[in-house]
Order: sequence, then C-alpha cells, then structure tokens
Amino acid sequence: MARVAVVYFSGSGHTHLMAEAIEQGAGQVGETRVDLLRITGEQITNGRWREDGFMDTLNQATAIIFGSPTYMGGVAAQFKAFLDAASGVWFRQGWQDKIAGGFTHSGSPSGDKQGTLLYLAINAAQHGMIWVGSPEMPDGMGVNRLGSFLGVMGQSPLDMSGQPATLEPGDGETAKRYGQRIARIAQGWQDQA
Repeated sequence: MARVAVVYFSGSGHTHLMAEAIEQGAGQVGETRVDLLRITGEQITNGRWREDGFMDTLNQATAIIFGSPTYMGGVAAQFKAFLDAASGVWFRQGWQDKIAGGFTHSGSPSGDKQGTLLYLAINAAQHGMIWVGSPEMPDGMGVNRLGSFLGVMGQSPLDMSGQPATLEPGDGETAKRYGQRIARIAQGWQDQA
C-alpha cells in the first residue's frame, strides 16, 4: 500500500481547502493511505517547530506533498520552521527517493507563487526526493487556470470580511487531479520497491 502524506500550513483556510482536495484525489487511487498533516502555530516554541508524530508519519510515507500559502513571495514562516526542523532528516537523507510535490495559494493571480513552488522543489531536491509536477493543460473551464506545471497554484481574491475561505472550483479540481497523479506514481514506486 502506498502512503501519501500532505503536510501544509494554512493561515486563512484556502491552502487547507487545497490540501483537502489533494487528499480526496489521492484517496481515490487504489489502495492508497493518505495522511493530512496541518502545521499550526502552536507547534512552534521559541521559533522552533516540533511535532514528532508528523515526522514519524512523513518518514513512513511513500510520497510527501508540501503546501504553504505564498506570503511575500515565499513560504509562510510557520512552514519554514517545519522545513528547518526537518534538517535532521536531510542530514541522514531519510527522505531520499521518496516522491515529492507541492502546492501553494495566494490572494493575487501571480503573487509570486512560482517562488514558493521553486523553494519547495529545491528543498525536495536537497532531500534527494523525486519531484512530480502537474501536467494539467489549462482547459478554459478552470483547470490549471494559473498555468502552473511545477506544482499546483490556487488563488482567491483577498477577503478581509472574515468570511469562511473558499476555493475556485478549477483550483480544487486541479489539486484533486494532482493528488491522483502523485498517488498513482507512489503506487508504482511502491510496487518496484
């Protein structure tokens, strides 16, 4: 059985909705176990992230999908604290040859989201992971409407009214298909091991 872990931070809920869509897609593929791991500010003490249960789950995963909103052209500070905490795993190359992918969300159509996906891909490369992009062609119906192939991007207009987060339907469908793709690849990878 392939195991897919989706580890992410979400400040206002949009990135969480993307993570759920990825989880839904991955869960539709054969015998795939999907673990949704949400990073919270409470897991950070004195600037250091710690949640041993997350690391145990990630270490057992066949694939890890990283997600963060794009804040000021990069990953959120809470997500960066998690990546810094994973440096011990990096030092022993504990995630080497795992499948990896990434997703992000911001309030503007560009929002420099490409910078976030590049950061996530570079981090995966440093861990010796195998990065999977999103092959979805923009279809005029909202799938991959932002034209991202390195990973999945989502965008929702900034809403300071306190209303619950929403996700553009095409962004949700793109995330779901990405989850399916990574789960299929993880299953094939698991079968070869």
